[in-house]
Amino acid sequence: MTEGQQSSTPATQTREAFHELLDLLRDIDTRFLGPEWGNAERVPEGHRYVTQLLLSGLELFAEADLERPVFYRFVSPTKKFFGDNPDAIYYTAFIRPDRGYRIRGNTAGAVYTSLSIELGTNEGGFSQRTALAISDKDLKVAADGSYEVILSPEQRPGNWFKLDPEVGSITTRHYFEQERPVAADPTKVIPLSIEPLDPLGPRPPADAASIALGLRRVATYLRSRTIDRPPFMQAGQVPSWVSIVPNQFNPPELPEGDVGFTLLDAAYAMAPYYLNPDQALVIEGRFPKCRFANVNLWNPFLQTYDYVTRQVSRNRKQTTLEPDGSFRMVVAHQNPGIPNWLDTEGRPMGIVYWRFLLPEEPIVPLKTEVVEFSKIAKR
Repeated sequence: MTEGQQSSTPATQTREAFHELLDLLRDIDTRFLGPEWGNAERVPEGHRYVTQLLLSGLELFAEADLERPVFYRFVSPTKKFFGDNPDAIYYTAFIRPDRGYRIRGNTAGAVYTSLSIELGTNEGGFSQRTALAISDKDLKVAADGSYEVILSPEQRPGNWFKLDPEVGSITTRHYFEQERPVAADPTKVIPLSIEPLDPLGPRPPADAASIALGLRRVATYLRSRTIDRPPFMQAGQVPSWVSIVPNQFNPPELPEGDVGFTLLDAAYAMAPYYLNPDQALVIEGRFPKCRFANVNLWNPFLQTYDYVTRQVSRNRKQTTLEPDGSFRMVVAHQNPGIPNWLDTEGRPMGIVYWRFLLPEEPIVPLKTEVVEFSKIAKR
């Protein structure tokens, strides 16, 4: 930029914050989407991931008002990250820890509903830990599916839960088992609202300071989910239920500790798959007695494949069982012409992820075998 151009663009609070966001995007492009994070070979897909994060960050934070929170559906078929789930709808609202709030909702046919209170997130940062998890067992759900929750630092009348002094946001999860993935249904509505317990006046008009603050929250949101996060599978010791051996699962387990954005009621199993064009991965197992179970395919950025037009996930409703009650899933690049195909979209590598929600019995270990595609139907 020339000296003349610089003088024609005087500095303002919003311009400074806007340029910080632009500089961050350049940094993400050269570092996060480069060899430092092991993403140099997947730049186009990485740009798709980053732009979806940006879309989400702008929706959540550019106009955020912590005094008057609103629940946003923060993942969808065109906004995917953090291991999204085709069989679930998620919402989030950013709040202040020194305020009181009333949440009203309805289970709307979900097989499981929960609210998780996350710490350190209201300025855009990644959750430090899940401080409180409230499931539908705690919600006092009425016969029509409705419920009400009170959140505040001090005790209030009603179905009250205490807010942690460092609380930043509320994440809600709504799980469904049906033939069509619920996340692919644009008509599905989850009744959900949040309101301050104490009356507030009108929202102040936007000014330079509030707009700059919103842009900086967007930048923090992006940074905390890219260059501030260690490379995936290189962040130290991975959980015991995460396998780093291709095409082979460790035993499913419930997560340990109150880590951020974790559903503590679910047992998980995860493994990478690597398949040549003429290969398929056969997975055999048995669903435990539980509230919900499914499997889905992710890319290396923990985004699900296209579940709107392809079968890239299966819940129990979508799974054909063997006569003895077990299942046989087939991860393959082409339709093998037998039940329970998981479509890789032709991707030679990806991630297979299992969820078993509120299991009431031990989960049978998942058995795997890589076979020639032409021989699958004969097995």
